[in-house]
Amino acid sequence: MARTVQARLDDHSERDLAVLRNEGRSDSEAIRLALHEAAERRRRKSALRLEAEAAATDPDDLAEALRVRTEMDALSAAWTDAG
Repeated sequence: MARTVQARLDDHSERDLAVLRNEGRSDSEAIRLALHEAAERRRRKSALRLEAEAAATDPDDLAEALRVRTEMDALSAAWTDAG
């Protein structure tokens, strides 16, 4: 189902739309692309946030993070002592 949308663009949005127009896209194509890309970024951020929240409560992940941190602290101390 095609839907018609009207929007008032500010100067910044006009410049952003011009970037997409300069790639040979019509206004409609440019706006659809911009909406699609914005939605994809939000989906990825949401997925990463959920993954980070899961890792933050997973005992195995927490233990591994502590192990790596301890190892990195030891390497850092050795590096500082060598200087």
